[in-house]
Amino acid sequence: MTRQPISAVFADRARTAPEDVIVVDRTGPATAAEIDTRATRVARLLLDRGVRRDDRVIVSLPNEIGFVVACVAIWRVGATPMPMSPELPDDERAQIEDIARPTAAFGRRPARAEIAWVDEDHAGALSDDRLPDTWAHSWKAPTSSGSTGRPKVIASTAPALVDPDAAVASFVPQHAIQLVSSPLWHSTAFTYAFRGLTAGHRIVLEPSFDERAFLAAVERHRVTWAVLSPPSVRRLLRLPESARAERDLSSLQSILHLGGRCPAPDKYALLDWLGPGRVVEVYAGSESNGLTMVTGGDWLSRPGTVGRPVGGTEISIRHTDATPAQTGDIGTIWMRRGMSSAYTYLGAPSRRTDDGWDTLGDIGYLDDDGYLFVIDRAADVIRCGDATVYPADVEQAFEEHPMVRGAVAVGEPGPHGVHGLTVVVDVADAEVTAAALHAFARRRLPEVARPQRICLTHRPIRNDAGKIRRRALAGCSRYGTEHTLLRANGASA
Repeated sequence: MTRQPISAVFADRARTAPEDVIVVDRTGPATAAEIDTRATRVARLLLDRGVRRDDRVIVSLPNEIGFVVACVAIWRVGATPMPMSPELPDDERAQIEDIARPTAAFGRRPARAEIAWVDEDHAGALSDDRLPDTWAHSWKAPTSSGSTGRPKVIASTAPALVDPDAAVASFVPQHAIQLVSSPLWHSTAFTYAFRGLTAGHRIVLEPSFDERAFLAAVERHRVTWAVLSPPSVRRLLRLPESARAERDLSSLQSILHLGGRCPAPDKYALLDWLGPGRVVEVYAGSESNGLTMVTGGDWLSRPGTVGRPVGGTEISIRHTDATPAQTGDIGTIWMRRGMSSAYTYLGAPSRRTDDGWDTLGDIGYLDDDGYLFVIDRAADVIRCGDATVYPADVEQAFEEHPMVRGAVAVGEPGPHGVHGLTVVVDVADAEVTAAALHAFARRRLPEVARPQRICLTHRPIRNDAGKIRRRALAGCSRYGTEHTLLRANGASA
């Protein structure tokens, strides 16, 4: 089948299988016909608000059916959805609006008065007569998570056209009941959810990630496929084995995890629980400039790897002076996937070279067989004097503690560079002291990587997509009275 406008795929599904449930949220199911009808009315509302082809429209909504309706409506008028976190600070929201120049916005009201605010409730009386199918030259324009700096817009160069019979990717099932528990405004969840819908998936939307709710949803909806971040994997594994065993997960054919380095102990436990045949890991970015993949079985033969290149990807490890690194040497990860760029940055420069090589800013190495190992993000690496500290190694050491749900390490700036290390530790509802955690980490970390301060919190540090804005954690000010300070000698402050 040839490519069709994304909105036409939804319209065809409504025409050929109108009663098929294609989206489920906490309020109930929505059929193909219902999504199509609601989207057509909202599309008319967008046209009334002045939205035209190739305009960008912000979608800042929670995980609900209305998010899907809004995006289908945007594609129906030939515009580009721009998913955005509802929690973006006001100043950064205004900056993104200035950069991207959206015409309209769903959800949170825009900062700029000239941007039309759109609410589906205002479309109820409009006609649902079919509109002409059109398509945007960019099918999505998500904002970055902001984990590496101020958020930017990553506009896809792929048009809003799709072949519904073509495979989404080798690791994505063509037909599935997909559970979405990460925020749809995040690029990963957005991409897999909507590409799944155009391939015939049913998606089940959870408002946020909760480990017990995740297992219950798999059982209730007979979920066959899901995408998870490493922090979500960890939260699932922290449940008592009895809690996991009491749910029927026999329908779950596979899970895909990506979005950060998965600690080796968690990966071993995940493979032991679900079996190597049901776990796939991918390394990729919103930029779609390359990707790697590894199955559970291959990972067991090379623990820690994120796999080998797939989808026409080439990988080069380079030193800071751009010279190639030897096999096994750590350097910046550069990828190339064809000569055409899959994205355009709005609000930031790209590091893509004229010959197609690009980097997400991560560091790692290749082994003799071409398997990639990711060490950390270069921007997160902490230089303490002449020593190099990788935050991911520090975090993994803390997360080996059975009472720790998550950890994030940040450098504390001083007048002459970084003068110390702080680790924010999420202990959930456990009763554990900073002194005990310091003693635990001291046995696992070299002296240079031991924190001068530990901050305890009882809520997740990373969002449901597994992302964190490290610069906001310096000094632990975000955690107010919840934090506990620990000096180098182990005394509480």
